[in-house]
Amino acid sequence: MLRAARAAIGHGRRLSTKVDLFVAQDQFVPRHIGPTDGETARMLKAIGCSSLDDLVKKTVPEGIRLNRAMNFGPFSRSMGEHEALTHMKALASKNVVAHNFIGMGYHGTKTPAVILRNVIENPAWYTQYTPYQPEVAQGRLESLMNFQTLITGLTGLELCNASLLDEGTAAAEAMSMCHGLASKRGKFFVDKRVHPQTIAVVQCRAEGFGIEVVVGDFASAQLDDTYSGCLLQYPATDGAVLDYKPFIAAAKKVGAKAAVAADPLALMLLESPASLGADIAVGSAQRFGVPLGYGGPHAGFLATSAAFARKMPGRIIGLSIDAQNKPAYRLTMQTREQHIRRDKATSNVCTAQALLANVSAMYALYHGPEGLKEIALRTHMTASLLAAGLTKLGFEVAPGPYFDTIAVKAPSAAAVQSAGHDAQLNFRVLDATTLSLACDETTTPEAVEKVWAVFAGKQATPFSAKEVLATLPNGGDHLSGSAHARKDAPVSHAIFSTHRSESQLLRYMHKLQNKDLSLVHSMIPLGSCTMKLNSTAEMIPITWPEINAIHPYAPLHQAKGYLELFKNLEMILAEVTGFDAVSLQPNSGAMGEYSGLRAIRAYQASKGEAHRDVCIIPVSAHGTNPASAVMCGLRVVPIGCDEHGNIDVDDLRAKAAKHKDRLSSLMVTYPSTHGVFEEAIAEVCKIVHDNGGQVYMDGANMNAQVGLCRPGDFGADVCHLNLHKTFCIPHGGGGPGVGPIGVKAHLAPHLPGNPIVKEGSLGLGADKAFGAVAAAPWGSASILPISYMYCVMMGADGLKKATQLAILNANYMAKRLEGHYDVLFTGKDGMCAHEFILDIRTIKAKTGISESDIAKRLADYGFHAPTMSWPVPGTIMVEPTESEDLAELNRYCDALISIREEIKEVEDGVYPADNNVLKNAPHPMHVVSASEWPYAYSREQAAYPMPHLHSAKFWPTTSRVNDVYGDRNLVCTCPPMEDLVDDADKMAAAN
Repeated sequence: MLRAARAAIGHGRRLSTKVDLFVAQDQFVPRHIGPTDGETARMLKAIGCSSLDDLVKKTVPEGIRLNRAMNFGPFSRSMGEHEALTHMKALASKNVVAHNFIGMGYHGTKTPAVILRNVIENPAWYTQYTPYQPEVAQGRLESLMNFQTLITGLTGLELCNASLLDEGTAAAEAMSMCHGLASKRGKFFVDKRVHPQTIAVVQCRAEGFGIEVVVGDFASAQLDDTYSGCLLQYPATDGAVLDYKPFIAAAKKVGAKAAVAADPLALMLLESPASLGADIAVGSAQRFGVPLGYGGPHAGFLATSAAFARKMPGRIIGLSIDAQNKPAYRLTMQTREQHIRRDKATSNVCTAQALLANVSAMYALYHGPEGLKEIALRTHMTASLLAAGLTKLGFEVAPGPYFDTIAVKAPSAAAVQSAGHDAQLNFRVLDATTLSLACDETTTPEAVEKVWAVFAGKQATPFSAKEVLATLPNGGDHLSGSAHARKDAPVSHAIFSTHRSESQLLRYMHKLQNKDLSLVHSMIPLGSCTMKLNSTAEMIPITWPEINAIHPYAPLHQAKGYLELFKNLEMILAEVTGFDAVSLQPNSGAMGEYSGLRAIRAYQASKGEAHRDVCIIPVSAHGTNPASAVMCGLRVVPIGCDEHGNIDVDDLRAKAAKHKDRLSSLMVTYPSTHGVFEEAIAEVCKIVHDNGGQVYMDGANMNAQVGLCRPGDFGADVCHLNLHKTFCIPHGGGGPGVGPIGVKAHLAPHLPGNPIVKEGSLGLGADKAFGAVAAAPWGSASILPISYMYCVMMGADGLKKATQLAILNANYMAKRLEGHYDVLFTGKDGMCAHEFILDIRTIKAKTGISESDIAKRLADYGFHAPTMSWPVPGTIMVEPTESEDLAELNRYCDALISIREEIKEVEDGVYPADNNVLKNAPHPMHVVSASEWPYAYSREQAAYPMPHLHSAKFWPTTSRVNDVYGDRNLVCTCPPMEDLVDDADKMAAAN
C-alpha cells in the first residue's frame, strides 16, 4: 500500500477519497498526455514560465491567439474511453453490412486472424515511422520487399514501388509517367471500360498538367503521335476479359506507352500485363486481405520495367549491403523524390500505404501460390455458377470470358437493384437495363442462391446451387486452357512457400517486428512528423465489421453511421481550424496540398482569373509544396528567410507585387518549418490578399496550433490537416495517412467531388467541384474513427492542453540541450513552438561528425533519430510531442548529451575523425559479439553507452547501410533466398 501511495505521489496525483460520480473514471486526457501535473510544473520552472498560459503568451503572437474555448457542441467535453467506444458503436450500428456484388475494384476479403491480431492490431507494426533509418527498420523493409516481389510476379514487370494511395491515384501517376516519358505529348487515352472513379481521378490530375484525356472505345480508337499513352482496365469494369494486345502494339508503334489497371487476384489466372505488352501496370492489392473499409486505406501499386525506374513515383525498397558487407534493405533512389527534386519532381507522393502493403504481403505468405490460385479459381467458378443460374432463369448474361464479374440484362436494372437492397444484397447498375455482379472470396453458394431469388422476383428458384454447379463443364472454370490463361507461375519466389503453417508465419512476423524500432520501444521525435500516442481505444473501432466491411459505393442509406461520423468530424475540424467547410477525401497530406491548391485554382477560374498561375513558396518549405504546386499547373516563385528563420517579408512583398497580375497563391507552413511562431503571419497573409492571391497553409505543424490559434482567423483561405500527425492516425511504417482540407466559404463550392456519389456530408457534393483526388468518396474512411475517437475523448479543453504540452516538452528539451548543441531558431522571447532545430554544422566543420552520424549513433542508445537535414541542411529537428513523459524526455536528452561527449572525444583527438564510435555506428549484436573487435573504443561503449541499456536494449540488426551501393546495384525484388546469407561479392555478381 505504501508503495502504491508513493507511486501515485511520484506521478503528481494527490491521493484522495473524494470521487466525482459525474466525471468518468477512465478519462483519456491524462492517458494521452505524458507529463503529470507535477512534471509539468517542474518543466515550466526549468524554462522560466509560471504556467502553461504564460508559456503560450511567450510563444504564440498575441494578435492571433484564440482567446476562447473551442466549441464542439455536444462533443466539447471529454468522454471516457468506454463512453466513447459506446458512442462509436452506436454510430457504427447505423451502418448496414450487406453482401456486396458491386465490384469496381473493391471486393470482400477474409483477413486471416493471425494477420489481423499480429499486424493490423499490433502497435509494433502500426506505430513505426517511414523507414528512412534502415538500420532500425529491416523488418518492415523486408516485408515491403515481399510486397514488391508479389506485385512484380503478378504483373510480369520488373519493378514495383512499395505501394501508392489507391488504384485511382496509381492510374493518375501512370498517366503522369507516360506524359514524362513521351516528350510531354498532349493527349492521353482512357478506355471507357476503366472504373469510373479511376477515370475521374485521372481526368482531375490531367487538368493540372494540361493533358487532354480522351475517353473512348479501345476497339475503335486510333492513337497517333499526339498521345503519350493509354489506360486499359483488365478485366474491364463490366467484367469482360478483352484482348488488348493488338491495341497496345499499335499504341507502341506511335510511341505511346501502355498502362493496364489490373486486378491482382485475376492475374493468378490471366495473362500478365507484361504479356499483353504493357509498359506500366497499376491496381489495388485490397482484395489480398485488406478490408473494404468504405474505401480505404488500401495499398495501390505501380509496376513497370527497370528502364523507367527513375521516373517511378513513390517509395521503392531496394537491397544493398551494410558496413560488414551483409545484405541490408533500404529505401532506394531517393533522389527521385520530392524532398530532393522539389518542383522538378515527377510526383508529390510523400507516403505509401505501407501497413496495408504489409498486410497484403502477409496474406500472400499465408496462402502461398497454391492458396492464392485456389481463391482465384473459387471466385471465378462462383461467378460462373451465378451466371449459369441467371441464364436458367431466362436472363441474358454477357458471354465470357470473364473472371469474377458478370453483366446481366434486366427489364429495369434499378428495380432489381432496389430489390437487392431489400435483401441486403448490393448490385451495380451499368445502365437502365444492365447490372453487373462481382464475386469474391466471401461469396458463397448460399449467397448466389439469394441473388437468384431477387432476380426471380423474390421467389425461391426451382434449382439449387449444387444442382447447377453439377452441370457446369470443368466446374465453371472456363479460363483454364483459354487464350487468356496464364502460362507462367505468377507467385514463384520461395518466400511465398516457406511460412505455410500459422506457427511459422507467426514466428516470421515477430522476427520482422523485432528488427524494427517503433513507439512500443521509445519516443520517435521527428520534427514535423508528430509521432504521438496512437491509443488502443482509438484503434479498436477500425476492426469492427460495421466499419471495415462497407463498400465505398454502397447506397448511402446503408452508411448512415459513417455519414454522421463525417458530419461530426468535419464540424470538429472546422472549429479547430476556423474554416467553414471541410473535405475528408484527400487520402494523404500531399493529396491535401494538391486539393487545396486545386480548390484555389477552381475558385479563381470561376472569377475569370484562370491566368493566375504563380505560387510563392518559402525556400524552407517541405518538398511536397513545390511538387504539389507544379502538379496544379502553377509556376513556383521562391522567397527567402531572414537570419531568424522567418519568411523574408520584404522579399515576399516585392515578389507579390511583381506578380500581382498572375499571383495565385502563397504556400506557408505555420508555425514555420523552423519551429517558430512567426510574428508577421497576419501581415504575410494580408500581403498576398492585397495582391490578388489566396493563402494555402500547410497543416504539418497543426499540433502547435489546436486550441491556441486558428489558420482561418489570421488569414489562411485553405489548410490541409495531417490526421496521421496531429490527430493520431498511426504512421503504419510509412502510411496510411489522411490529409483533409478546411476552406473558407468562398472555396467551399470547389471542394473535391466524386463521379458517383453526388451528395453526402458537408464536404462532398460541392456544386463546382474541381474533380476527384481519391478513388473513394471519403478517401480512407475506415481510419477516420481513429481521429474522431481522439477528438471526442480529449474534448475541447483536452485538445488545447495537448498543444500546450507539446510546446512545453519541446521547450524543455531545447533548454536541457543548451550548452551542448546550438538551438538554431527561436521566437522573440526565446521560445520555440512544438519542435526545435539543433545545428550540427559547426560540429561537422570541427570533427567531420555529421547529423547522419548522430542519427546512426542514436540507434545504439535505443532511439530513433530526429528529422535530418531539413529544413536546414546539416541540422536535426526534434519534436517530442505531448505524449512523452518527463522521464522519456530526459532519457533522450541524456542520450544526445552523451553523444556530444563522444563527439568531444573526437575533438580532443582521443579517437580519429574517421574511426570512432559515431562513424562506425550503429553496432548490431553480431558485431559486438564477434570474436574480433577491431576498434579502439570498447565493446561496452559501443553497445551500452548508458547504464539503463543493460536492462532494456534495442539492437539494430544491421550495420550502417551503404546507400551508394544500393543505388548503383538496383535490386528491388527478393533475391534468391540463398543469396541473403551469401557475401556481397556474390550479390554484386548476381546483379
